[in-house]
Amino acid sequence: MALVPAVGPERTVDAFVREYLEELNFSQGAPLARSTVNHQYLALARTVRSYLMADWLETAARRREQPTKMVGYLSAEYLLGRQLDNALLNSDLAEIVEQAMAALGLDLNELRAQEVEPGLGNGGLGRLAACFVDSLATMDVSCIGFGIRYEYGIFTQVFTPDGRQVEAPDNWLALGAPWEFPNPDRAVRVSFGGHTETYADDSGRERRRWVPGWSVRGIPYNYMVPGYRNGVANTLRLWSAEATSAFDLETFNSGDYVDAVRAQTFAQNISKVLYPEDSTPQGRELRLQQQYFFVACSINDYLHGTLSKDFDLTRLPEQIIFQLNDTHPVIAIPELMRILLDEHGMNWDQAWAITSRCFAYTCHTLLPEALEVWPADLVGRLLPRHLEIIYGINDQFLDLVRATYPGDELRVRAMSIVAEAPFKGIRMAHLAAVAATKVNGVAELHSTLLREKVLVDFARLWPEKFTNVTNGVTPRRFVRMANRPLADLITSTIGDGWVRDLEKLRELEPYADDAAFREAFRAAKRANKERLAGIALRTGDLVLPTDHLFDVMVKRLHEYKRQLLKLLHIVTTYESIISGEVTPEQVTPRVVIFGAKAAPGYRMAKEIIHLINRVAAVVNADERVCGRLQVVFPANYNVTLAERIIPAADLSEQISLAGKEASGTGNMKLALNGALTIGTDDGANVEIRRLVGDENFFLFGLTEPEVADLQRQGYSPGSYFESNPTLRRAIGLIASGHFTDGDRSVVGPIVGDLLANDRYLVLADFQSYLDAQARVDAAYGDQDAWSRSAILNVARCGFFSSDRAMRDYIDRIWGAEVRR
Repeated sequence: MALVPAVGPERTVDAFVREYLEELNFSQGAPLARSTVNHQYLALARTVRSYLMADWLETAARRREQPTKMVGYLSAEYLLGRQLDNALLNSDLAEIVEQAMAALGLDLNELRAQEVEPGLGNGGLGRLAACFVDSLATMDVSCIGFGIRYEYGIFTQVFTPDGRQVEAPDNWLALGAPWEFPNPDRAVRVSFGGHTETYADDSGRERRRWVPGWSVRGIPYNYMVPGYRNGVANTLRLWSAEATSAFDLETFNSGDYVDAVRAQTFAQNISKVLYPEDSTPQGRELRLQQQYFFVACSINDYLHGTLSKDFDLTRLPEQIIFQLNDTHPVIAIPELMRILLDEHGMNWDQAWAITSRCFAYTCHTLLPEALEVWPADLVGRLLPRHLEIIYGINDQFLDLVRATYPGDELRVRAMSIVAEAPFKGIRMAHLAAVAATKVNGVAELHSTLLREKVLVDFARLWPEKFTNVTNGVTPRRFVRMANRPLADLITSTIGDGWVRDLEKLRELEPYADDAAFREAFRAAKRANKERLAGIALRTGDLVLPTDHLFDVMVKRLHEYKRQLLKLLHIVTTYESIISGEVTPEQVTPRVVIFGAKAAPGYRMAKEIIHLINRVAAVVNADERVCGRLQVVFPANYNVTLAERIIPAADLSEQISLAGKEASGTGNMKLALNGALTIGTDDGANVEIRRLVGDENFFLFGLTEPEVADLQRQGYSPGSYFESNPTLRRAIGLIASGHFTDGDRSVVGPIVGDLLANDRYLVLADFQSYLDAQARVDAAYGDQDAWSRSAILNVARCGFFSSDRAMRDYIDRIWGAEVRR
């Protein structure tokens, strides 16, 4: 059948008004005069969605009629952000919608504020996945993103009056989810538990099969992923779990109302919460259930719902590559093997030949605790057939290792997918390295360390498998949408081609020496600061002076990211003022802005958040500081808040211990929005510094080899404390209870850990960090020179586009086709 283009609504203001009122009246059931803000927002979202649907349907039809190799992006997280403005931007409907809402007497900004962003990610990993699917749609690459539709996403962060983090449920679905399409007719059955057995097939061959103990249904919810003004809309498919038999009427009628719905409650737990707390055996089991659930749904959906029934599965690697976004989806490898072996009757070699060409693996961390190792008994209890297959993959792999390195049993044990100590476990990163066609890190340094330290034996065995793809961010959301003043200045200067080809920002370089452009650049930054200050004022926080340096550290709270080092700088500055060492007028005026959530079970991270808030309360209230130093920590940092804070930033804090950050993408967003970076040579900082130039970057701290040497020699944090009077005064002020109403016990765990352990070398890098901050103060004093450096940061960071990252994946890993 020939492709018939789908026809969407007419793109005029009058037509949009008609479509909107029809949606409001007949879908929301509310006349305009009696509608609530939520009615009005839902009607607007669904009307905009209807304009995108023609592109979505036509894209899907074209993919079917003109198939190219597809990317199946498997990620446990998608931190999407609000969808309305992104849809308006990508569909070029913004002006029409603004005029239509004005004609109806509605405040578009009020409707924007009504949207609740889906918190389906924890941080950089999930936001990266969202950037990637955005870029693939913009490039017209055949892609489907697969993930989980968590009923409750990343928790809503609330601070108690004394500044402690409390986690509240993130009920993002409570007021409606207008951007999704449920598809219960494409439900997938996913099994768990039970046992395996041997049987003879129709040909008399001895085979193995899985006899599951229980099952759930996976219900797909589709989201459109519109490309940037190109008529393309790809699909993000998120899975929700429900029971295969949700309601037992006989039990209900007997009066046992709780037991009547027990199966449904049990099933729904699987997709209930993003990253359930896994410090308990029940939490660990639920996490593994989540991971298997979404990959089993996704692979079965593709094999049985996308491919034709007569498709030759030996050609599967030509049709799709499944990208494993970290170790969370790695259980997909034995799942595909199981389907090929048990459902399609292939022998082991046939199934492995296909499976080992269908997956690629991205490692996003160097931290051993984040490289998942599942207890073998847990895997065997939940997925007994998969454990058998993993053992088979491992036996085959270890035969290769022994043949390659005869007599080297230490190497065999080190490389085994199955760890024997401290418990018998399945090393998911090893499984991915064995089965994947390619393994990549996400920044040059990270990929080097991945090859040389984390997966060193695998890289020596298969050097051709390992490559690098430095991360990137979408310029549509994080510059064009989030930073309208800067985006308009760039477009009026060099045209709008940069939105799809970020390297065109290079054309801004000559304007760094143009006085008028520098002034316009500063005006754009002031506008962003005023917007952020207005938000803070409306929420009852401090009045933010927009002529101060906005010093920003927004990222997940983890000790290796070293928010404590930033806090020590704040305390040092504060102490120097109240002690009389300097006058307030001698201090460069700063507003330090934090944004961070700590994992609910991460005790030390939560203690650090508490201490930051206690320090902020004292510093902000102390009249001796005269407003020269303010500390702001808005609760519940998310994509929406990032889109306000990042454009307002002057200084980007990227101060992780060298060798610990995989890449970072916040550093890219901040640099692209005109913030200068103070940072270590870690993650993508290395590439940012090389591109923008040493003179436009504030480098400090130990290098990764120096960190390794110091730790090998035996790091003694106490020696740094004793030898540095400034450090002693800062820690002493904290330890004295000055910020905690005299209660020293509150800060005891943090101070004690710093002086005794300091795993991330905060004290070792303290003086170098202070020296770099002194260079920041001096540089900010010359606003013209600062603006020049900031402009060059923007101009030279076009490399960090997620569009470029996708081209690298396509060229180096996937072999997919780019149509735009």
